[in-house]
Amino acid sequence: MKLMKTEEAVGQILCHDITQIIKGVKKDAVFRKGHVITKEDIPVLLSVGKDHIYIWEKNENMLHENEAAKVLYSICKNDYMKPSEIKEGKIELIANRDGLFKVDSKKLKAINSLGQIMIASRHGNTMVKKGDKLAGTRIIPLVIEKKKMEEAKGIGGDKPIFELKPFKKKRVGIITTGNEVFHKRIKDTFTPTILEKLSEFETEVVYHKVFDDNNEKITKGILEGISKGADFIICTGGMSVDPDDLTPLAIKNTGAEIVSYGAPTLPGAMFLLASYKGDIPIVGLPGCVMYAKRTIFDLVLPRIMADDKISASELADLGEGGLCLNCKICTYPNCGFGK
Repeated sequence: MKLMKTEEAVGQILCHDITQIIKGVKKDAVFRKGHVITKEDIPVLLSVGKDHIYIWEKNENMLHENEAAKVLYSICKNDYMKPSEIKEGKIELIANRDGLFKVDSKKLKAINSLGQIMIASRHGNTMVKKGDKLAGTRIIPLVIEKKKMEEAKGIGGDKPIFELKPFKKKRVGIITTGNEVFHKRIKDTFTPTILEKLSEFETEVVYHKVFDDNNEKITKGILEGISKGADFIICTGGMSVDPDDLTPLAIKNTGAEIVSYGAPTLPGAMFLLASYKGDIPIVGLPGCVMYAKRTIFDLVLPRIMADDKISASELADLGEGGLCLNCKICTYPNCGFGK
Protein backbone atom coordinates (compact mmCIF):
# COMPACT_ATOMS: atom_id res chain seq x y z
CA MET A 1 0.00 0.00 0.00
CA LYS A 2 1.01 3.59 -0.57
CA LEU A 3 0.13 6.21 2.03
CA MET A 4 -1.08 9.52 0.61
CA LYS A 5 -2.47 12.78 1.89
CA THR A 6 -6.20 12.79 1.21
CA GLU A 7 -6.10 16.18 -0.54
CA GLU A 8 -3.57 14.75 -3.03
CA ALA A 9 -5.45 11.50 -3.77
CA VAL A 10 -7.82 12.67 -6.53
CA GLY A 11 -7.82 10.05 -9.28
CA GLN A 12 -6.34 7.33 -7.08
CA ILE A 13 -8.06 4.00 -6.37
CA LEU A 14 -8.99 3.09 -2.80
CA CYS A 15 -7.58 -0.24 -1.61
CA HIS A 16 -9.99 -0.60 1.31
CA ASP A 17 -13.48 0.39 2.40
CA ILE A 18 -13.88 3.71 4.20
CA THR A 19 -16.34 3.42 7.10
CA GLN A 20 -18.63 6.16 8.33
CA ILE A 21 -20.14 5.86 11.82
CA ILE A 22 -23.06 8.04 12.88
CA LYS A 23 -24.10 7.06 16.42
CA GLY A 24 -27.57 5.55 16.51
CA VAL A 25 -28.00 5.95 12.75
CA LYS A 26 -25.55 3.82 10.79
CA LYS A 27 -22.17 2.15 10.50
CA ASP A 28 -21.43 1.49 6.86
CA ALA A 29 -18.89 2.05 4.12
CA VAL A 30 -19.14 5.52 2.63
CA PHE A 31 -16.69 4.47 -0.11
CA ARG A 32 -15.89 0.93 -1.22
CA LYS A 33 -12.63 -0.68 -2.24
CA GLY A 34 -11.91 0.14 -5.88
CA HIS A 35 -13.59 3.56 -5.76
CA VAL A 36 -11.84 6.22 -7.84
CA ILE A 37 -11.48 9.30 -5.64
CA THR A 38 -12.93 12.54 -7.01
CA LYS A 39 -12.47 16.13 -5.93
CA GLU A 40 -15.98 16.05 -4.41
CA ASP A 41 -15.00 13.07 -2.24
CA ILE A 42 -12.23 14.91 -0.39
CA PRO A 43 -14.49 16.77 2.12
CA VAL A 44 -16.35 13.52 2.86
CA LEU A 45 -13.13 11.65 3.51
CA LEU A 46 -11.89 14.41 5.79
CA SER A 47 -15.22 14.41 7.68
CA VAL A 48 -14.73 10.76 8.63
CA GLY A 49 -11.25 11.44 9.96
CA LYS A 50 -9.23 10.37 6.93
CA ASP A 51 -6.45 12.94 6.57
CA HIS A 52 -4.38 10.18 4.97
CA ILE A 53 -5.51 7.16 2.97
CA TYR A 54 -3.94 4.02 1.58
CA ILE A 55 -3.71 3.43 -2.16
CA TRP A 56 -3.23 -0.15 -3.27
CA GLU A 57 0.14 -1.06 -4.75
CA LYS A 58 0.18 -4.65 -5.99
CA ASN A 59 2.62 -6.97 -4.20
CA GLU A 60 2.83 -10.62 -5.22
CA ASN A 61 3.70 -11.68 -1.67
CA MET A 62 0.74 -9.96 -0.03
CA LEU A 63 -3.04 -10.38 -0.01
CA HIS A 64 -5.59 -7.62 0.37
CA GLU A 65 -8.12 -8.00 3.21
CA ASN A 66 -10.94 -8.90 0.81
CA GLU A 67 -8.86 -11.60 -0.89
CA ALA A 68 -7.86 -12.92 2.53
CA ALA A 69 -11.54 -13.00 3.57
CA LYS A 70 -12.28 -15.40 0.71
CA VAL A 71 -9.45 -17.68 1.87
CA LEU A 72 -10.74 -17.66 5.44
CA TYR A 73 -14.26 -18.48 4.21
CA SER A 74 -12.90 -21.52 2.36
CA ILE A 75 -11.19 -22.69 5.57
CA CYS A 76 -14.35 -22.28 7.64
CA LYS A 77 -17.33 -23.25 5.51
CA ASN A 78 -18.96 -26.61 4.99
CA ASP A 79 -22.23 -27.79 3.45
CA TYR A 80 -25.44 -25.84 4.17
CA MET A 81 -23.60 -22.53 4.64
CA LYS A 82 -23.39 -19.48 2.41
CA PRO A 83 -21.20 -16.37 2.51
CA SER A 84 -22.29 -12.82 3.14
CA GLU A 85 -21.07 -9.98 1.00
CA ILE A 86 -17.50 -9.05 1.90
CA LYS A 87 -17.77 -5.77 3.76
CA GLU A 88 -14.84 -3.81 5.17
CA GLY A 89 -12.71 -6.92 4.82
CA LYS A 90 -15.14 -9.07 6.83
CA ILE A 91 -17.10 -12.07 5.59
CA GLU A 92 -19.80 -13.94 7.52
CA LEU A 93 -21.15 -17.48 7.27
CA ILE A 94 -24.93 -17.85 7.13
CA ALA A 95 -26.96 -21.04 7.71
CA ASN A 96 -28.71 -22.32 4.60
CA ARG A 97 -31.03 -24.57 6.62
CA ASP A 98 -31.99 -25.61 10.15
CA GLY A 99 -29.52 -27.88 11.88
CA LEU A 100 -26.88 -28.50 14.52
CA PHE A 101 -23.85 -26.21 14.39
CA LYS A 102 -20.51 -27.89 15.13
CA VAL A 103 -17.14 -26.26 15.78
CA ASP A 104 -13.65 -27.76 15.63
CA SER A 105 -12.47 -25.85 18.70
CA LYS A 106 -8.82 -26.90 18.41
CA LYS A 107 -8.48 -25.65 14.84
CA LEU A 108 -10.38 -22.47 15.68
CA LYS A 109 -8.00 -21.65 18.54
CA ALA A 110 -4.92 -22.56 16.49
CA ILE A 111 -5.84 -20.17 13.68
CA ASN A 112 -6.80 -17.40 16.08
CA SER A 113 -3.41 -17.88 17.75
CA LEU A 114 -1.50 -17.15 14.52
CA GLY A 115 -1.93 -13.41 14.90
CA GLN A 116 -3.35 -10.98 12.32
CA ILE A 117 -6.31 -13.33 11.72
CA MET A 118 -9.58 -13.65 13.60
CA ILE A 119 -12.53 -16.04 13.38
CA ALA A 120 -15.47 -15.54 15.75
CA SER A 121 -18.38 -17.97 15.90
CA ARG A 122 -21.38 -18.90 17.98
CA HIS A 123 -20.99 -21.85 20.35
CA GLY A 124 -20.81 -25.33 18.88
CA ASN A 125 -23.39 -28.06 19.48
CA THR A 126 -26.18 -25.51 19.26
CA MET A 127 -29.39 -25.50 17.26
CA VAL A 128 -29.54 -22.94 14.45
CA LYS A 129 -32.23 -21.85 12.04
CA LYS A 130 -31.99 -21.09 8.33
CA GLY A 131 -30.69 -17.55 7.94
CA ASP A 132 -28.85 -17.48 11.28
CA LYS A 133 -25.38 -15.96 11.40
CA LEU A 134 -22.86 -18.69 12.27
CA ALA A 135 -19.49 -16.94 12.24
CA GLY A 136 -17.56 -13.93 11.03
CA THR A 137 -13.93 -13.71 9.96
CA ARG A 138 -11.34 -11.24 8.69
CA ILE A 139 -7.68 -10.32 8.88
CA ILE A 140 -6.70 -7.54 11.29
CA PRO A 141 -4.45 -5.46 8.99
CA LEU A 142 -5.44 -4.25 5.53
CA VAL A 143 -2.99 -6.62 3.87
CA ILE A 144 -1.37 -9.85 5.00
CA GLU A 145 1.46 -12.07 3.84
CA LYS A 146 0.37 -14.94 1.62
CA LYS A 147 2.62 -17.16 3.72
CA LYS A 148 0.49 -16.44 6.78
CA MET A 149 -2.69 -17.42 4.93
CA GLU A 150 -1.04 -20.63 3.73
CA GLU A 151 -0.26 -21.43 7.36
CA ALA A 152 -3.93 -20.93 8.24
CA LYS A 153 -4.97 -23.19 5.37
CA GLY A 154 -2.56 -25.83 6.63
CA ILE A 155 -4.21 -25.80 10.05
CA GLY A 156 -7.64 -26.05 8.45
CA GLY A 157 -6.59 -29.08 6.44
CA ASP A 158 -9.11 -31.07 4.42
CA LYS A 159 -11.95 -30.70 6.91
CA PRO A 160 -13.52 -27.25 7.48
CA ILE A 161 -13.62 -25.71 10.94
CA PHE A 162 -17.42 -25.54 10.97
CA GLU A 163 -20.13 -28.07 10.17
CA LEU A 164 -23.90 -27.79 9.96
CA LYS A 165 -25.60 -31.14 10.42
CA PRO A 166 -29.22 -31.17 9.20
CA PHE A 167 -31.89 -32.46 11.54
CA LYS A 168 -33.39 -35.82 10.61
CA LYS A 169 -36.97 -36.95 10.94
CA LYS A 170 -37.25 -39.24 13.95
CA ARG A 171 -39.80 -41.93 14.76
CA VAL A 172 -40.14 -41.62 18.51
CA GLY A 173 -41.22 -44.08 21.18
CA ILE A 174 -42.29 -42.60 24.53
CA ILE A 175 -42.28 -44.76 27.66
CA THR A 176 -44.07 -43.04 30.56
CA THR A 177 -43.37 -44.63 33.93
CA GLY A 178 -44.65 -44.35 37.49
CA ASN A 179 -47.31 -46.01 39.66
CA GLU A 180 -48.90 -42.61 40.30
CA VAL A 181 -49.56 -42.08 36.58
CA PHE A 182 -50.30 -45.71 35.71
CA HIS A 183 -52.97 -45.96 38.42
CA LYS A 184 -54.29 -42.49 37.50
CA ARG A 185 -53.58 -41.03 40.92
CA ILE A 186 -52.24 -37.97 39.11
CA LYS A 187 -52.53 -36.60 35.60
CA ASP A 188 -49.65 -37.28 33.23
CA THR A 189 -48.04 -33.89 32.65
CA PHE A 190 -44.66 -35.30 31.60
CA THR A 191 -45.68 -36.62 28.18
CA PRO A 192 -47.21 -33.30 27.04
CA THR A 193 -43.94 -31.59 27.97
CA ILE A 194 -41.99 -34.04 25.83
CA LEU A 195 -44.36 -33.54 22.91
CA GLU A 196 -43.91 -29.79 23.19
CA LYS A 197 -40.12 -30.17 23.04
CA LEU A 198 -40.37 -32.52 20.07
CA SER A 199 -42.62 -30.09 18.19
CA GLU A 200 -39.55 -27.98 17.35
CA PHE A 201 -38.35 -30.83 15.13
CA GLU A 202 -39.77 -33.18 12.52
CA THR A 203 -40.91 -36.20 14.52
CA GLU A 204 -43.58 -38.88 14.52
CA VAL A 205 -44.59 -40.63 17.74
CA VAL A 206 -45.03 -44.25 16.69
CA TYR A 207 -45.34 -45.73 20.17
CA HIS A 208 -46.49 -44.52 23.57
CA LYS A 209 -47.39 -46.54 26.63
CA VAL A 210 -47.63 -45.93 30.37
CA PHE A 211 -46.09 -48.49 32.74
CA ASP A 212 -46.08 -48.92 36.49
CA ASP A 213 -42.82 -49.23 38.41
CA ASN A 214 -41.97 -52.67 37.07
CA ASN A 215 -38.59 -52.86 35.38
CA GLU A 216 -39.45 -55.97 33.35
CA LYS A 217 -42.54 -54.31 31.86
CA ILE A 218 -40.58 -51.15 31.09
CA THR A 219 -37.84 -53.17 29.37
CA LYS A 220 -40.46 -54.99 27.32
CA GLY A 221 -42.09 -51.67 26.43
CA ILE A 222 -38.81 -50.17 25.18
CA LEU A 223 -38.14 -53.20 22.98
CA GLU A 224 -41.73 -53.17 21.74
CA GLY A 225 -41.37 -49.51 20.77
CA ILE A 226 -38.24 -50.32 18.78
CA SER A 227 -40.03 -53.21 17.07
CA LYS A 228 -42.76 -50.75 16.05
CA GLY A 229 -40.15 -48.71 14.18
CA ALA A 230 -39.01 -46.18 16.78
CA ASP A 231 -35.46 -44.94 16.18
CA PHE A 232 -35.43 -42.79 19.32
CA ILE A 233 -36.77 -43.89 22.72
CA ILE A 234 -37.66 -41.45 25.50
CA CYS A 235 -38.33 -42.77 29.01
CA THR A 236 -39.90 -40.35 31.45
CA GLY A 237 -39.54 -40.59 35.20
CA GLY A 238 -38.21 -43.23 37.58
CA MET A 239 -34.63 -41.94 37.34
CA SER A 240 -33.71 -41.23 40.98
CA VAL A 241 -32.19 -43.57 43.55
CA ASP A 242 -35.52 -44.27 45.25
CA PRO A 243 -36.37 -48.00 45.52
CA ASP A 244 -39.37 -47.62 43.21
CA ASP A 245 -37.37 -45.84 40.47
CA LEU A 246 -36.37 -48.65 38.15
CA THR A 247 -36.08 -47.00 34.74
CA PRO A 248 -32.23 -47.13 34.60
CA LEU A 249 -32.31 -50.88 35.30
CA ALA A 250 -35.02 -51.37 32.69
CA ILE A 251 -32.97 -49.53 30.05
CA LYS A 252 -29.86 -51.54 30.91
CA ASN A 253 -31.77 -54.82 30.62
CA THR A 254 -32.65 -54.08 26.97
CA GLY A 255 -29.00 -54.80 26.19
CA ALA A 256 -28.35 -51.16 25.34
CA GLU A 257 -24.93 -49.67 26.02
CA ILE A 258 -25.10 -47.15 28.84
CA VAL A 259 -23.17 -44.09 27.69
CA SER A 260 -23.71 -42.26 30.98
CA TYR A 261 -26.01 -42.36 33.97
CA GLY A 262 -25.72 -38.91 35.42
CA ALA A 263 -24.73 -35.58 33.89
CA PRO A 264 -23.01 -32.52 35.46
CA THR A 265 -25.98 -30.25 34.78
CA LEU A 266 -28.59 -28.66 36.98
CA PRO A 267 -31.40 -29.27 36.23
CA GLY A 268 -30.80 -32.75 34.87
CA ALA A 269 -28.25 -34.53 37.06
CA MET A 270 -30.07 -37.89 36.95
CA PHE A 271 -30.17 -38.01 33.14
CA LEU A 272 -29.33 -41.30 31.43
CA LEU A 273 -28.11 -41.77 27.87
CA ALA A 274 -27.88 -45.18 26.24
CA SER A 275 -27.42 -46.55 22.74
CA TYR A 276 -29.29 -49.62 21.48
CA LYS A 277 -27.38 -51.60 18.84
CA GLY A 278 -25.22 -48.58 18.18
CA ASP A 279 -27.73 -46.37 16.41
CA ILE A 280 -30.93 -46.03 18.49
CA PRO A 281 -30.55 -43.52 21.32
CA ILE A 282 -32.46 -44.16 24.52
CA VAL A 283 -32.77 -41.38 27.09
CA GLY A 284 -34.02 -41.58 30.65
CA LEU A 285 -35.36 -38.19 31.71
CA PRO A 286 -35.54 -37.13 35.36
CA GLY A 287 -38.58 -35.33 36.72
CA CYS A 288 -36.97 -31.89 36.41
CA VAL A 289 -37.56 -32.01 32.64
CA MET A 290 -41.27 -31.88 33.39
CA TYR A 291 -41.23 -28.62 35.33
CA ALA A 292 -38.00 -26.69 34.63
CA LYS A 293 -37.88 -24.35 31.63
CA ARG A 294 -34.54 -25.66 30.35
CA THR A 295 -32.66 -28.81 31.33
CA ILE A 296 -30.16 -31.36 30.08
CA PHE A 297 -32.81 -32.53 27.60
CA ASP A 298 -32.64 -29.20 25.76
CA LEU A 299 -28.88 -29.64 25.40
CA VAL A 300 -28.89 -33.19 24.03
CA LEU A 301 -32.09 -33.18 21.95
CA PRO A 302 -30.72 -31.15 19.01
CA ARG A 303 -27.70 -33.45 18.82
CA ILE A 304 -29.87 -36.56 18.80
CA MET A 305 -32.07 -35.06 16.11
CA ALA A 306 -28.98 -34.47 13.95
CA ASP A 307 -27.65 -38.03 14.48
CA ASP A 308 -24.67 -36.53 16.31
CA LYS A 309 -23.45 -39.18 18.75
CA ILE A 310 -22.72 -37.95 22.27
CA SER A 311 -19.88 -39.42 24.30
CA ALA A 312 -19.53 -39.67 28.06
CA SER A 313 -16.58 -37.30 27.80
CA GLU A 314 -18.71 -34.68 26.07
CA LEU A 315 -21.34 -34.95 28.78
CA ALA A 316 -18.60 -34.50 31.38
CA ASP A 317 -17.54 -31.29 29.60
CA LEU A 318 -20.95 -29.78 30.38
CA GLY A 319 -19.92 -29.21 33.99
CA GLU A 320 -18.60 -25.74 33.17
CA GLY A 321 -21.74 -23.94 32.07
CA GLY A 322 -24.02 -26.74 33.23
CA LEU A 323 -25.70 -24.64 35.91
CA CYS A 324 -28.96 -23.04 34.76
CA LEU A 325 -29.51 -19.78 36.64
CA ASN A 326 -33.31 -19.98 36.33
CA CYS A 327 -33.54 -16.40 35.11
CA LYS A 328 -36.91 -14.70 35.51
CA ILE A 329 -36.91 -14.06 31.77
CA CYS A 330 -35.43 -17.09 30.02
CA THR A 331 -33.27 -16.21 27.01
CA TYR A 332 -32.07 -19.74 26.22
CA PRO A 333 -30.24 -20.55 23.98
CA ASN A 334 -28.77 -17.04 24.10
CA CYS A 335 -27.26 -17.64 27.54
CA GLY A 336 -24.45 -19.56 29.20
CA PHE A 337 -26.40 -22.75 29.99
CA GLY A 338 -24.68 -25.76 28.45
CA LYS A 339 -21.78 -23.69 27.13
